Amino acid sequence: MKQVDLRMAVNAVSDVVQNRPRPLREFDQIHMKTGDMVMQSEIVAEWANGKRLAFIGDGDAVSVCVAYLQARDVLDFGPSKITVYDFDERTVQAVKRFADRERLENLDAELYNCLDAFPDRRKYDCFYTNPPWGASNGGESVNVFVQRGIEAVNFEGEGMIVIADDDELTWPKEVLGNVQAYASQAGFYVSRMQRKLHEYHLDDAPDLKSCNLFVSARPGNAKRLRPSQAVTDPEKLKNFYGRSQEPWVHYVREKKKPDYGKAPEEEYALELLEKNK
Repeated sequence: MKQVDLRMAVNAVSDVVQNRPRPLREFDQIHMKTGDMVMQSEIVAEWANGKRLAFIGDGDAVSVCVAYLQARDVLDFGPSKITVYDFDERTVQAVKRFADRERLENLDAELYNCLDAFPDRRKYDCFYTNPPWGASNGGESVNVFVQRGIEAVNFEGEGMIVIADDDELTWPKEVLGNVQAYASQAGFYVSRMQRKLHEYHLDDAPDLKSCNLFVSARPGNAKRLRPSQAVTDPEKLKNFYGRSQEPWVHYVREKKKPDYGKAPEEEYALELLEKNK
């Protein structure tokens, strides 16, 4: 394993950040800060080295960073295949455009809402998710994303779950406990935890961090495999995206093909020099 060139890594991740769409706060989309994305991408690439990796949602674009850093030879390790499943068509198309432009043959994305049954077409070795953190529902929203990740690996393999981690607040502890209990019921155990790693562009809680919670399937857990089903239980949907924010949208559709490297015309106006008026 070669030493990572930090400058090359940061510049590569900056390319990805320029490409990703803006977050929609009403769906609890909050972007991880760039420096932490560099660190997280290396962690994910090493953890999933040579494996088939499913991202259950990926507004941060960590999936793209992982594939791009490997393609740019910043990292000499990484997953053999990455597929992003996201209900935001802007995210899906941004992944596809970047993968096509940079010829990232191991990266793809599909439009998918985690409330629908998981498309059982292939088996992955591991899953990654950074879901809505469940501050208002005890982590039920997190568990829906974890459920889809577990289905993606056919109740075998490993998962990395990114959720809030704060010693001063009560709700992150409740969520962590509930998510660990849910994973245990599904035949997974907590194999390790990296605490308070990531910071976010979060105006109302700038100091709130998240952790990496790693889960692994117990031996023989594949016997639990069962068909995936849609999520319809009102208790699971209550406060899904925050207080009084139940799911009301199936997909976020991309209205037009934006160029994420340029400011949209709605953001600025030009005031001409006198001679050019």
